[in-house]
Amino acid sequence: MKKSNNRKGRDVTAALYVRLSRDDNIDGESNSIVNQKKLLTKVAADKGYTNLLTFSDDGISGVTMKRPGYQQMLEAIENGIVSAIIVKDMSRLGRNYIEVGRLTDEFLPEYNVRLISVSDGVDSEEGENEFAPFINIMSEWYARDISKKRRASYKVKGASGEPLGMPPYGYMRDPDRPKFWKPDEEAAFVVRRIFNMSLDGYGSEQIASVLERDKVLTPMNYWNSKGVRKQGRQQKSGACVYNWCSQTVAQILSRQEYCGDVLNFKTFTKSFKQKARLENDRENWSIHENVHEPIISRAVWEKVQVKRTNIRRRKANSGERNMFSGIVFCADCGSIMHYRFNHRNNEIKYFSCSDYVGNKRGGTCQTTHYIRLDFLEQVVLGEIRRIMRFATRYEDEFARLVMDHSRKVMESEIETKRNELNSLKRRDSEIDRLFNTMYEDNVAGKIDDSRFAKMSSQYSDEQSAIAVRVKEIKTELERNTQKSGTTKTFLSIVRRYTRTKKLTPFMLNELIEKIEVYQAEKGQGEHSQKLRIHFNCIGSIEIPEIPQLAEPEIQIRTRKGVSINYAGLAANT
Repeated sequence: MKKSNNRKGRDVTAALYVRLSRDDNIDGESNSIVNQKKLLTKVAADKGYTNLLTFSDDGISGVTMKRPGYQQMLEAIENGIVSAIIVKDMSRLGRNYIEVGRLTDEFLPEYNVRLISVSDGVDSEEGENEFAPFINIMSEWYARDISKKRRASYKVKGASGEPLGMPPYGYMRDPDRPKFWKPDEEAAFVVRRIFNMSLDGYGSEQIASVLERDKVLTPMNYWNSKGVRKQGRQQKSGACVYNWCSQTVAQILSRQEYCGDVLNFKTFTKSFKQKARLENDRENWSIHENVHEPIISRAVWEKVQVKRTNIRRRKANSGERNMFSGIVFCADCGSIMHYRFNHRNNEIKYFSCSDYVGNKRGGTCQTTHYIRLDFLEQVVLGEIRRIMRFATRYEDEFARLVMDHSRKVMESEIETKRNELNSLKRRDSEIDRLFNTMYEDNVAGKIDDSRFAKMSSQYSDEQSAIAVRVKEIKTELERNTQKSGTTKTFLSIVRRYTRTKKLTPFMLNELIEKIEVYQAEKGQGEHSQKLRIHFNCIGSIEIPEIPQLAEPEIQIRTRKGVSINYAGLAANT
């Protein structure tokens, strides 16, 4: 921007810059915005400036130079409006000695602007002040020291389970315990509704559309209506206050805090000069369970997380969705099964393996594992009714069976993961040893530089892959140890559906984790097919042979001369 040559009024115009941040509160009222203005106004009058422009930044740290008032002052200088800047002390300009040095040594001289710092005795009209650079360094050191102390304080608070952030949507500060949260019932009702819709098969975009249709305030607009100041993107003027987006819904569905937990240190900053927050690895989080009153039960939250981590529901060619999408898997290859329909008869809908060699180039599964939707629905509903009868009629035996099964499964899973983890760690150490040997061979001339570089790259890539997998296994182990599904939880869910006659998406999501489909065994004019159903909280259990709990007899005729029979639940191996 060009400098103005019009000096009319400029020589008697001074910019008074005042700033206050939380760090300055410890200095008492002397640093208040009002007192700064009084002091600078008097100094300006003594120096002969009659036209005063005040630029202010209240509650903003001097570490950042992107302050609204500060930027407006620079713009006024570039436009040739002011001839002097007056501040209480150099730290008001900023606590970044590089940026403040650039301002005082380059920018202000270029525009011929006088700088007066009252407390530091700096006046550029009287000549260069040799101590100014040291004052700037000490200002930054002060900010660095404050940041260090604050980080240490946050670390102690965070490690003790005290929430470090503001309450998420659905919570509010507890008047009786201001450092902790309690449910904000009006918003908590919306949170519960979002989770229930997710269990009922709604996607994030669908949930957002329903909330907008029902005129539910978005979280930011809800806080604004309550007079609560929140950081984040504010609503644009004239925009709809009910305009929910799928990202907001997805974020709510992912928050573990709704189980009553406190999760600290999810983000971090690399330096006190950088305000951008970076995602922290989960292993560095500080997680404290059951600190607050939960809005969502842990069993419901975990079920929603399982749903969201599965492959997203897929549309059939007709654009139709199905409640089984995402939870039906091939029993042989483990691939998810796709929902499809028969092109000759659209009424026939079915699932088939997504990795079948006949439908996918490079597929590995040798059979389709085809299962009709109507057959699947009848089998699942029949098995749900059977396990309901067992759980309610033989509750003690059911509890013992589930506990024994859960213990065996969890012990097996944990042992497998720990073995893999130990194997990966051994391989990582072996790569370190190999690299050291290879380096010594390179120095001794036994391996040339190009060969050394190639092998180093290969080992580095392998170690990176190992680090990723180690992190995944640690997360899986943590989930296993924290898994809270119990017999009582399952029984409480089962009792809600004792008289149900139809399978619903909500019921399916509450009761079933996944279904494994086996390839049908062909017979003379008759096929038989087995399934393995993994129930939430209790897994895949085998019900004892009791006459009143016989497997459901289901038969569907698929085409002339051929019928499919349900052969029962596959035994655990």
